[in-house]
Amino acid sequence: MNIKSLIQEMRASVAVIFILGLVLCGAYPLVVWGIGQIAFHNRANGSLIEVNGKVVGSSLLAQNFTGKQYFHPRPSAAGTYGYDAADSGGSNLGPLSKELYDEVKARVKAYRAENNLAPSVKVPADAVTASASGLDPNISVRNAELQAPRVAQARGMPVAELRNYISKFTTGRQLGFLGEPRVNVLRLNLALDQSNKQKTGNSIGTEAGGPNGRRQGP
Repeated sequence: MNIKSLIQEMRASVAVIFILGLVLCGAYPLVVWGIGQIAFHNRANGSLIEVNGKVVGSSLLAQNFTGKQYFHPRPSAAGTYGYDAADSGGSNLGPLSKELYDEVKARVKAYRAENNLAPSVKVPADAVTASASGLDPNISVRNAELQAPRVAQARGMPVAELRNYISKFTTGRQLGFLGEPRVNVLRLNLALDQSNKQKTGNSIGTEAGGPNGRRQGP
């Protein structure tokens, strides 16, 4: 191969690299971004939830609600204090771990106490175990139903009315057969706060997105 042919080959290679760079690193991402913004604007931007023009969270990320008037999320091992979106992950404790056994046992006891459950009532697994990400925004329908009497008493509303809210914010199985029905905790709690504000003119106290909504320290 002579020098002239080599230069031609190099020019062709550089041209192909340049064109592919424009297409794959410029045009393609721009098209995908545009489709996302037009067709799936909310999901493409993190499924953020706003209240009075302020972002209070995402429907995809759990927050640590602790008040009696709120439904509580799953436990979390994300970060030092849990629910840390910047440090997502599980505890990495195996099923034979004594530490995990003791943690779950303590959570079961606490869950029964705060929801005034009889010893014969089975505690849902998601109420006492953390998800792999530590940021699962949903709880099982059974978990929500067991918390309903506590929340209803704290808010001074009928349990039947509260169960209607649970049904409203319950998502069914994906494609009709994948997974289990689930309740989005953040959306449910925000709806209850909004309902209380409409009835009384005052919110009971939204924890979402504030210093009391996410556990910042011990």
